This record gives sequence, structure tokens and C-alpha cells, in this order.
Amino acid sequence: MHFEKAFFEAAYGTPKQLKPSDKKEIAFSGRSNVGKSSLINRILNRKKLAKVSSQPGKTATINFYNIEDCHLVDLPGYGYAKVSAGEKRRWADLMDAYFTTNRNIALVVQLIDMRHMPSELDLDMIDYLEQMGFNFVLALTKADKLNKSQTEKRMKELKEELSFLDNFPEIFPVSSLNGDGIEELKEYITSKVEVD
Repeated sequence: MHFEKAFFEAAYGTPKQLKPSDKKEIAFSGRSNVGKSSLINRILNRKKLAKVSSQPGKTATINFYNIEDCHLVDLPGYGYAKVSAGEKRRWADLMDAYFTTNRNIALVVQLIDMRHMPSELDLDMIDYLEQMGFNFVLALTKADKLNKSQTEKRMKELKEELSFLDNFPEIFPVSSLNGDGIEELKEYITSKVEVD
């Protein structure tokens, strides 16, 4: 797959705006400010294609990036407390429409900040993905912030924190800053897009 040929295609803020799937989709999910846009930019080898902000909750739409064989889909971050109740409802309706309208979702990349245990909302999302039967992997962001022994400790703890899962997902410690784990994640994404 030629990731570097990706371009921004569309942003949708309401369920009615969502167009039907016309190719496989790789969705990126995670809490606000976990680094979804930064990770997408690193995967696509672009600095500013996906808009990055230090302000949580900035991605309020579902953003589609077109690559020849698929779409990368940047989902709005969840869990930002300063968003109004109405905005949270709109977000919930949008996410529900995305995941329940028979889209061609080949893979969900669920992001978690590697430095911390998954939040309750992270655990709810991971449980939802498994219950709904989606293919998903975990991308542990900010991997560059931990040394080798801290990384091993967090990987061990994560297995306990996610012990409720019937099938343990693939895990990719990644760093959008220095590129750690990015090639491995790209290879995995490619394998899910190119499979018949």
C-alpha cells in the first residue's frame, strides 16, 4: 500500500452525512488527546494531513483519508469532560451510526496511552469492539516515554487489565515522535486491507 499517497477526502459531523462504505476502512479510536491524528500523520508520512491539536476534543467529526485500497478513518476522541451534554449526545449518535450501519470496517486501531492503565471508557470501548465482533488491535501511544523495563512492566500489567477479553488482540507499542512500531503497524494494516 502506498500510504504516502493518502489525501483528505471528507469530514462528517452527523449520522445523515455519512456516506456508505465504498472500500475497506481502517478506523482509529481512542480518548481525546491520545494521539490519533499524530499517529495517522506518522503512518501516512505526512506532517499536517490530519489536524493535530493540544486542545482535547478538537476532532469533532469523523474524518476520512483516502488511500488507493482503503480509507483511514479518524474518529472523534471520547471522554473530554468539558464538552457540553448536547455535544456528547451528537458524538454518541455519530459513533453509533458509524459502527452499526454495516460499514466495511476491516480493522479498528484502538489507541491507549502506554504510560497509563486504560481508562474506564477505554475498557468499555475495547469490550464493545470484542462484543460486536470487530477486528481490532491496540496501539500503545507515547512508547518513547518509557524505558525498556517500564515497557515490559506495562505490557504485563495490560494483560491483567484486559483479562476479561476472550481473544487478546495484537499490541503495537508506537511512537509518533520517533517512529517506533510504525512500520510493524503499517504492515498489519496492509495485511487486513489486502486480504480477500
